[in-house]
Amino acid sequence: MKLLLCSLMAASLLSVDGGAPRPAKPARQVSVQERFTKASDVVWASPKGFDLTMDIYTPNTGKKSYPVIVMIHGGGWLINNKSIMNEAAAYLASHSEYVVCNVNYRLLPDGSNTVKMNEIVEDVFGAVLWVKDNIGQYKGNPGQLIVTGDSAGGHLATMVVMQGHNLESDGFAGPTLGFRPTYLPKGKTAEQVAKDNGLAVQAALISYGAFDLYGSALGGFEKEGNMFWTMAKAKARGMFGEGVDANTQPALYKQVSPLYLIPKASERKLPPMLFTVGSRDNLTTPASIETFMGKLKEAGHTNLEYWVHEGRPHAFLDSGSNQFLGISFTKDAPPALDKMISYLNQIFY
Repeated sequence: MKLLLCSLMAASLLSVDGGAPRPAKPARQVSVQERFTKASDVVWASPKGFDLTMDIYTPNTGKKSYPVIVMIHGGGWLINNKSIMNEAAAYLASHSEYVVCNVNYRLLPDGSNTVKMNEIVEDVFGAVLWVKDNIGQYKGNPGQLIVTGDSAGGHLATMVVMQGHNLESDGFAGPTLGFRPTYLPKGKTAEQVAKDNGLAVQAALISYGAFDLYGSALGGFEKEGNMFWTMAKAKARGMFGEGVDANTQPALYKQVSPLYLIPKASERKLPPMLFTVGSRDNLTTPASIETFMGKLKEAGHTNLEYWVHEGRPHAFLDSGSNQFLGISFTKDAPPALDKMISYLNQIFY
């Protein structure tokens, strides 16, 4: 009887034409959204009552802990928010094993057009410190941190690397120009965080970044001719406030310009850095990236990699599409993001 039952069960699994097995049902495709868990609009600080948020993407691959990417959007410090990086963050979280924190920071027009450039830098410093303090709740490893950004976000990510050690409780208000992060770990001063090397990161991905705000200011960034002020529907002004300009107070501008802040490798080592740019970028040109990398090499830094996205203009990582630039995320971003994943995997996996 047992043999008969087994034979009947086996027969039920065979097709009627020659006893071949029935084809298995095709596996259900897992959607991009199912590949990660997203915590949206997590408030991480509220400077002067202005809520700053981030979206946190955790891969659903079953690991107990993942390296963490802190992502900083672009927009000329005047426009956009983290939503411009939604697709890039989702791509990284669904195609690799990294927690991704897509961060909002204050823009110059915020606070009734009163935000200063050093405060924007301090927001990004604060976001990194908040991530280090809290990312364990989202399966992130605070000891494996990557900072990334594009355009203005590339500038801000580079500032983490170049000035994360230069922290002062009075920020830019005192006789020396340090930064007071918008968020500080409980019970710690800015100076204590600096002493502990609290803003150290283990890698940086800089996409078509801006490195010379001093030069940009001299070149008209603070004038009405800068179309980003019009796009932001804000009155053009100095990035450090009305009546402050690069001609009379150059030290302020150079202190937020990575080009002038490169340490000698013998004094302070920098983390591995990947620089990417589009070959047709007319805003942050390949030449400007190469100039900055040349300065890094002159200072003795060698853990650098350079990748040019052939045929692409500025902003190739943006979500959606931009008819003016002739770009779309689906067409232009994946090759660059795949390069970033490959680069990081060599370091962290």
